Amino acid sequence: MKLNPMIAFAFLVFPTVVAADPPGFRPVSVEAPHHGRPVTGGLWYPTEVVGHTTVIAENPVFFGVEVIKDAPMAGGPAPLVLLSHGLGGNMRSMAWLATGLAERGAIVVAVNHPNSTWGDFDMEAGLDHWTRVADLSLVLDTLMADPVFADRIDQDRIMASGFSFGGWTALSMGGVTGRLEGYVAHCDVYVVSSSHCQILARGGIDLRDLAAEAWDASYKDWRITHIAAIDPGLVWGLEKTDTEALVENVTLFGLGEGRDRLVAADFDASGFAGLVPQASVERLAPAFHFSMLPLCKPAGAAILKEENDDPVCTDPEGADRASLHQSVIDRIANDLEL
Repeated sequence: MKLNPMIAFAFLVFPTVVAADPPGFRPVSVEAPHHGRPVTGGLWYPTEVVGHTTVIAENPVFFGVEVIKDAPMAGGPAPLVLLSHGLGGNMRSMAWLATGLAERGAIVVAVNHPNSTWGDFDMEAGLDHWTRVADLSLVLDTLMADPVFADRIDQDRIMASGFSFGGWTALSMGGVTGRLEGYVAHCDVYVVSSSHCQILARGGIDLRDLAAEAWDASYKDWRITHIAAIDPGLVWGLEKTDTEALVENVTLFGLGEGRDRLVAADFDASGFAGLVPQASVERLAPAFHFSMLPLCKPAGAAILKEENDDPVCTDPEGADRASLHQSVIDRIANDLEL
C-alpha cells in the first residue's frame, strides 16, 4: 500500500458527545537503543470516564475511532495486547482493533515499527524482522515498570497480535523461528504469485545476501501467553522444529478463499497451519487481505483510484468489512476471556 501523503493517517481532533463507552488513549514514546531512536505508538485502555471524545486515525479514505485522551484507567486486572501492524502500515491502521479490544476491557499498545512503517520505510532494513519483536518487548518492559499499568496487567493474559508482517511479529514473539533458506526457496518458486516476493524482486533485494543466523534465531518473549496472528506473513519454508517453542494459546485468522487469498500470507498452502496443531483457525470469507484495514468512507475507493493507489477499499463481493472486524474482535476477546 502506498497512500499519498495527502491522505496519510493523522491524529485529527473532532470533539463530539460520547454515544458508547470509548476507551482511554494516550500516545507512547520509548527510547529504543536497537534503533538509535524512539519507538512511538499509542496505548488504549478501559476507562470508566464518560465525557467528550476525540477522533483519531481519521483521513479522507478511512474512518477513525473515538477515544478519550488521557482518561484515567479503570480499576481491576486486565489482559494486555501488544499489537503489530503490517509492512508499510502503521499503528493507526489497526486502531479499530485496539479500540474494539479496549472497549471490551483489554489494555492494548500498538507501535510504529521503524523502517517498516508508512513514512518511515526501508525495505532492506525492514527485513530485520527481529527488531519488531524487540520493539514490542521494549514497550512491554516499559509498561511492566509503570506503576499505573503494572498492577493492572494480568500476567496470565499477555497477548502478541498482529496483521500480515505484524502477524509474523506476533508468532515470532510467541516462539516461532524463521528459516531463511526455506523462504528463499519459496520466493524462487512463487516470485510471480507472492506479493512479498515480487516486492523484494522489484527492490533488487536478494534474500541470499541476508544473515541466516539472525533471521533464524529465536526471539521468543517468555512473558507472552497468547497469540492472535491475522493473515501472517513469512510463513513459508518452515519446518516442525521452527514451531516447537510456540505457546499453546494460538489463533490464526485467514482472510479470503480461492483467488481472494493472498499467497504471501496463506498459512494453509504454505503448510504452516499443519505445523501448529495447537492453533485454532478462523477462516473469514468473503474477504481479502486488506479487509483488515479500517472501514472506508464512501469516497475512499474513488480517492484511491484517482491517486493510482492500491484498491484496498474494494472488498470481494458479499464481504462486510465491519462484520469481519467484529468477528476478529469477538474471537480475540473470547481468547482473553473478556
